[in-house]
Amino acid sequence: MSDSDTKRLSRLTAILLQLQTKRLLTATELANRFSVSIRTIYRDIKALEQAGVPVLTEEGRGYTLMEGYRIPPVMFTENQANALILAEQLVLKNKDASFVKDYTEAIDKIKAVLGYQVKDKANLLAERTRYTRNLNSERTSNNLSDLQFALTNFSLTRIDYTNEAQKTSTRLIEPFALLHTQEGWLLVAWCRLRKEFRYFRLDRIRKLHILPEKFAPHKMTLQDFFDKYH
Repeated sequence: MSDSDTKRLSRLTAILLQLQTKRLLTATELANRFSVSIRTIYRDIKALEQAGVPVLTEEGRGYTLMEGYRIPPVMFTENQANALILAEQLVLKNKDASFVKDYTEAIDKIKAVLGYQVKDKANLLAERTRYTRNLNSERTSNNLSDLQFALTNFSLTRIDYTNEAQKTSTRLIEPFALLHTQEGWLLVAWCRLRKEFRYFRLDRIRKLHILPEKFAPHKMTLQDFFDKYH
């Protein structure tokens, strides 16, 4: 698919969403919104009609969708849903109450269209993630998405981990929670080597492999963990 085809497909999808959101839209409004000519919008509307979308033209007023027509709910992959949950944690730290309120309401709407399985996992991740501002740290990692997946799917995970003494060992871990501290991301996990819960800095994980084996979910909340181990 060429770049122009990709742009057109994105525009057609956006036009469809706009039509579902608003009662009436004129060709001029759409042309201005997407920075294209009115002639292009005419072609786009025709393409939607040919694809079976019931676009109605009200003479002199604009375009509208047939009453009762709805596009299917937006589908998110697990990783996309997890990214949204993480973004929610970041937004909740914002000091502007109205911004937090608007974003939280938007996330609630997004959660409403998630499949039950993904929704349950997204809620679990929200309960098991804590974020604090990180103003000075330059530490980076590439494993957050994989660890979110392992946490919500109770997947045993093998990591190569380098400690403060720069010694690297292989660990089998059961991911439990993700914490963002002033120093960067930390993973709380049951370490089968040490037979206890341990903290792992994500920037010290050299390799990570999610195994097909599942572990039994730990019967406590993140607050229970803090109460017990702090």
